[in-house]
Amino acid sequence: MYSLNILEHLYDAAKVVLSLQETKPEICCLSTSFSFAKLFSSVFFVLSLTSFCLQRGGFELSCAVFERFWIKKEKRQMEEHILRIIILGIISWATAFRLLRKFLPKRSFEFCNRLVSTVHATLAFTLASLSVEDWTCPVCPPASKPSPSQMQTLAVSLSYLIYDLICCQFDKRVTIDNTIHHLVSIVGIGAGLAYGKCGSELIAALCITEMSSPFLHLRELLKELGYGGTDLNLVADISFAAVFSFARMGFGPCLTWVTLTANNPLVIKAMAVGLQLVSAYWFYKIARMMNYKLTKRVASKNLVCTEKMN
Repeated sequence: MYSLNILEHLYDAAKVVLSLQETKPEICCLSTSFSFAKLFSSVFFVLSLTSFCLQRGGFELSCAVFERFWIKKEKRQMEEHILRIIILGIISWATAFRLLRKFLPKRSFEFCNRLVSTVHATLAFTLASLSVEDWTCPVCPPASKPSPSQMQTLAVSLSYLIYDLICCQFDKRVTIDNTIHHLVSIVGIGAGLAYGKCGSELIAALCITEMSSPFLHLRELLKELGYGGTDLNLVADISFAAVFSFARMGFGPCLTWVTLTANNPLVIKAMAVGLQLVSAYWFYKIARMMNYKLTKRVASKNLVCTEKMN
């Protein structure tokens, strides 16, 4: 108790010095005196509060008093760290694209961009898989706060989506559905990071959406490399259609339902529905494409067999 009284008197003395600085600056005219008094007051305020908490309420009260200050500080540091990842990520993806354009001058704009997209899809799926906390229930607990590794994974993908949205606007083929997909994903991930919720669902969505991306880009890369219409390209088409259907139309609706029924912000729920609607539209287009290609393939084989028989 004696030490607490000493700290209280020292703190009161520091407050007197500060009041003198404000009312009678001629007494404490030096700026160094003001800085010292401010530091003096702050230090002894913290010491006094700590001593009081420990003596009156024990360790629990001390933790409760300082918890809000330390949590706010750590949260601010994490937000700055995530922001740096996003900015650095955008610069890195753009730099990688420019380097590919330089070293592959004969390849198209889309070809180089799809190479960058393939790298992101592989990286995002790997990071998302590693950040799943419980594989027995990947979306548990619902509406949970993202872990540090999950936030970093989401920040990397968010930086890519921002880069790709801008990059695609300079391409010759700008599709509305792809633009909507990017905007929905950017808003969804951004809202998850801003609210600090929906960590498990966003990571699961990242796994589901990026699972089929390498096959999507492979089929387009093969066409530019001169393998369009070959058996290899058909295998890539079938692989893409199968993985896309399995992931987005199998697990996608289940994940959307989990997101909607959990205590998530309305904007995240809206983006989950939007993403599933885009996936359903793409599934319809893929089904039509595969029906056309397989029908054409069977017809060409029948024609070849008929010519051989004749």
